[in-house]
Amino acid sequence: MEKKIFSPLREFKPHLLMLLTQVGYTLIYFITEASFNHGMSPYVYVTYRHIVAGVVMFPFAYFLERSVRPKLTFALFGEIFVLSVLGISLSINLYFASLKYTSPTFLASMYNTIASLTFLIAVVLRFEIVDVRNPRGIAKVLGTLISLAGVMTMTLYKGPLMRNLWEPLIHIQPKSASINKSWIKGSLLTVTFCVTISISYIMQASTLKRYPAQLSLTTWMCFMGAIQSAVFTVIAERNNPSAWIIGFNIDLWSILYGVKYHNKYNEFI
Repeated sequence: MEKKIFSPLREFKPHLLMLLTQVGYTLIYFITEASFNHGMSPYVYVTYRHIVAGVVMFPFAYFLERSVRPKLTFALFGEIFVLSVLGISLSINLYFASLKYTSPTFLASMYNTIASLTFLIAVVLRFEIVDVRNPRGIAKVLGTLISLAGVMTMTLYKGPLMRNLWEPLIHIQPKSASINKSWIKGSLLTVTFCVTISISYIMQASTLKRYPAQLSLTTWMCFMGAIQSAVFTVIAERNNPSAWIIGFNIDLWSILYGVKYHNKYNEFI
């Protein structure tokens, strides 16, 4: 009897995990914006987040992939370095920089277009072959076009402000008028992030063929991305050394929560 009851749950377990992951990932937008409004530097956040993520991932990668991890050559190291730039230090910093000029709702909507952009770029680079005579190929093309049409609409059009009828659970400071005027700037940053992260996904698929150790690759990317982001943070925050200090408040919790729902963990799920 119990097997019959829990059998459908086991069948849909991957789908439930992906759904819960997306719910948790959505909360990152609001928690990180609250942290940035509290005064935390986005560049420091990205650096600390990936340092902690790398430390957490290291023991799993070291022990679980000892038998499958290939030797790291200089050429492969350089490839992982570029992959870290595209997938972490550049893209994630663009992502959180755009949060200053847009809204969490806009970012959450734009993030869902990454799959379509990845497919489109893969087709252009001939990594993906589309058979328009096949219903599955037609569905891919139509889904991509609809998704990109939504991207252009959300980028170029900003409608009237909608008021909430109830008190919000999380109070986020409203953006100033000067920031609202930079909506196009924030939208372009977001689109650039989506394109950059899409290219990194395609490159990562190619890298995994030569380095078939996903946890180890993720760990390398976290540490390299943290170092690259740290260099950028030193330059960006050179007149504000106190930006590196993290208190036991929303800043710390946003970093820990961000590690829990790290984008590389989502790929693994």
